[in-house]
Amino acid sequence: MANQKRNTILFFLLTLGLVLLFFVNISFGSITIPFKEIYTSLTGGQASKSTWEYIIINYRLPKAITAILVGMGLSISGLLMQTLFRNPLAGPYVLGLSSGASLGVAFVILGASLPPPFLSTILLSSYGVVLASTIGSSVVLLAVLMVSQRLRDTMAILIVGLMFGSFTSAIVGVLTYFSSAEQLQKFTFWSMGNLGNLSWSSILILTICVAIGLLLSLFSIKPLNALLLGENYARSLGLNFKKTRLIIIFATSILAGSITAYAGPIAFVGLAVPHIAKLVFQTSNHSVLYWSTLLLGASIMLVCDVISELPGLEITLPINAVTSIIGAPVVIWLLVRKRKMIA
Repeated sequence: MANQKRNTILFFLLTLGLVLLFFVNISFGSITIPFKEIYTSLTGGQASKSTWEYIIINYRLPKAITAILVGMGLSISGLLMQTLFRNPLAGPYVLGLSSGASLGVAFVILGASLPPPFLSTILLSSYGVVLASTIGSSVVLLAVLMVSQRLRDTMAILIVGLMFGSFTSAIVGVLTYFSSAEQLQKFTFWSMGNLGNLSWSSILILTICVAIGLLLSLFSIKPLNALLLGENYARSLGLNFKKTRLIIIFATSILAGSITAYAGPIAFVGLAVPHIAKLVFQTSNHSVLYWSTLLLGASIMLVCDVISELPGLEITLPINAVTSIIGAPVVIWLLVRKRKMIA
């Protein structure tokens, strides 16, 4: 009863924090916009300055929504992979989806000189890069799903995913070796992640993909709890393990694949947030971990995005660098603190 009351308070604080961080994210940047103006603009009113109205609706609101979707999707997919493989180092990209997306984008950006000029222009547009990333991650997804149907051992699927990642990374390395400085710069910028280049139509597609992945994950909560005690125990409870594994892999793939396609490969979030949720709520019950990971992932992504904007300055840091620099020390500190508490 005490734990339930504690969890209720924590969920309330997390929800309140997420709403506050949403407004903070929209408020801070090279120009600081008052909360009152943001609220007026988002509720159908008119901000006192037309420039503020334009910045809120056309730039900061889409970016804040993207940050929430990315944080939720990567965090949940990380939780799914860590439970399925029973490996605390597993993350959303462990199946090689990020490498597949990188390979698709590498073919477009680093191999742009190969097709005719008019085709290169189309491929190098934002839609061309998204399409290439989607195709790359989808090809790896199909390969992993085909292999998973033939393998009984879950750890073997993990190894297959890592091998796909190594294979695609090797091809990207070859393309990089023969590319110009300008092409390498473009590919490097994509690999650092970006939350601010999405149109409303792109956000709609990303929202649908993330919603499907989260819904599949929600229906997997009971099987995930059964998997905590091992595959054999889960089978003894009547769990169709092969079907459950397929659903979890597909959910992770659609989450990680769509996010990578639209925002680039973003590190740390999927690996670290599930650990933070477990340490904060002190439970392994996925009925609690699902919602806590969801809220924490969105909140942490909003914080990282605010930091990347360097409020008051004209420059912006790569979101991928910020998530890693901020996140790694936090996770190390939490794990050390947990060990001291146990001792």
